[in-house]
This record gives sequence, C-alpha cells and structure tokens, in this order.
Amino acid sequence: MRTDQPPTETEIWDRALHLAERGRGFASPNPVVGCVIVRGGKMIGEGWHKRHGDLHAERVALADAAERGNDPSGATAYVTLEPCAHHGSQPPCAEALIDAGITEVVIGYGDPTGKTRGKGPKLLREAGVKVRDADAQAIHRCRMLIQDFLKVSATGRPLITLKTAMSLDGKVATKEGDSRWISGPESRKLVHSWRAKVDSVAVGSGTFLADDPRLTARTEGEARQPARVIFDSGPAVTPDAALFEDIDEAPVVIVASPSTPTEKLEPLREAGARILVSRGTGAVERFVEALTQLGEIGIASMLLEGGPTLAGVAIASGEVDRWKSSSLP
Repeated sequence: MRTDQPPTETEIWDRALHLAERGRGFASPNPVVGCVIVRGGKMIGEGWHKRHGDLHAERVALADAAERGNDPSGATAYVTLEPCAHHGSQPPCAEALIDAGITEVVIGYGDPTGKTRGKGPKLLREAGVKVRDADAQAIHRCRMLIQDFLKVSATGRPLITLKTAMSLDGKVATKEGDSRWISGPESRKLVHSWRAKVDSVAVGSGTFLADDPRLTARTEGEARQPARVIFDSGPAVTPDAALFEDIDEAPVVIVASPSTPTEKLEPLREAGARILVSRGTGAVERFVEALTQLGEIGIASMLLEGGPTLAGVAIASGEVDRWKSSSLP
C-alpha cells in the first residue's frame, strides 16, 4: 500500500476484506466481518470478528483506534457487512459507532437475516450518520466473503465444498485400491488448511472403512477444529475409531438412517458422538435432510471429502456449491 498519500477506497476495502478473512473458521456461525476506520486520509483503526462470542469488528476497530491514541470522532467506518442494531452475544455495533462520533459508514454488503437487515443503517441515519453503500466491485467482494452465511441464512443448509483428489486419468484411487495417498504432500497440506476454515468435514462409511481418518485440521498456528461428520447408516464407525481420540477438540457427528440399529448407535453416543437420524425415501432426500439438521446445530459450511458414492449423492442433490480438486500424474 502507498504510504505517501491517502489510501484509495479500493485499498481500504482490500484491507477490510483481508482482516475479515482472519476470522475464517473461528467466527462461525456468525459471518466473518472486517472494519477499517479512516480519518484525514489515514487508517486510524481496524478490526475483525475474531471468534464467535467475541467483540464484533466495529467495536474491535474502535478499540484499536483508542489504543493507538486516535480519536474516531468525525471519521468514516468501512464495514464489510452492515452493522447490527440488536442485542445478541454482543451489544449493537451501530450504537458503538454513533457513540464514538463516527460521521459516515460505508457498507460492503447488507445482512440477509430478518433480525438485522436494514436496522443498523436506519439507526445510524436517525442519529445523523451518513450511510452509503460501497461501489459495485466492493459489494461483490463482500458478498463472496460470506457465502456460507448467506446460504445457511437463505436455505438453512450449509455451504458445501466438494473436495476430490484424482489422478490425471480420472482415477480416485491407485491400481491397488489405495485412495489415502493419491495426493502428494503439497495437496495434503492444502487440504488441512481448507479444513481449518470450515465448520465441518464429511465423509461416507466407505471412506471411513478404507482410511479410519481423523479428519482434523493439522496446520501451523491456531486452528479451530471442524466437526467430523460421517454419513454412516451401518454404522461402520466404532468407538475405537481414531475419530474419538480427540473428540474433546473436534466433535463427531454420525448421520444415520431410520433403519440403523439403535443398539449400534448407543455406544457411539456414549463415546461422545452426536447422532442425527436423517429420513427420506432415497439417498438424495436423506442427504438434504441431513444438511438441514446440520444447519440447525450451527454448521454453516462443509468440506465434503467422501468417495465417489457420497460425492455422487451430493452432486445429484444440487447442494454442492464449490469444487476443489488436486491431481496426481
């Protein structure tokens, strides 16, 4: 960024979006949000929603300005998502901006939820604060930033990213039938970084039986572990699976069917797993029902790592939103 002249609005949004991304994997089920406060052509405070239950981005940015010895009165706040006006785990951000003497708020994207939509901007305007929307490019970037929050708000189901690893000839396992290491070290490192940024990682019983995976995010630095979701009507999972060795850090959710024997599910429940029973007339209907139940327990995003059977069901359901792949020659 240039230091010899005031930042452009594009540069300000670059910073706000970068800050927001720091909350990925920690803020959910809240959306990631970034805020930059500008006065006199300088960024005098910044912040992001660091973790669910913690201060929201606007209040963090105001606190940052104070710590730097900067007075935010008369400043402009750039926020990737409209400030809230309701009391939740934190007090309203719109009130904090008003109390701090902010005179203009630029909003990257509007909140889609009924309890918030439009109320923050209305409160700001009533207090004499100028409110305007960002330019079209920034609005698009801010919308893309919270695709998980937008989908679960609109449908009740999490944003699904389908991850596949395959050889260049389209195979998902070696000729010996081994699928675990078809990807190289670089790909596996990338997958762990993806896991650290979602609420859940999911596989089917076939993948579980083949690999006995932990499905945790093993990355450098701090990471919030995703819930491990197993679509398993058998069930194939047993309490001695690797999943249960670190269940205190990463929850385990078993998605069963109505025909799954109760006596086989009870040991899993006793071992700490959450059991969801998904009903429906076919695999696709049961998959969608399971997603709805997962959304209800606060899961807004999922990295689907299952094999071809689960992937086929997910694609057929129309619920796959993104696809990530790595190839091996």
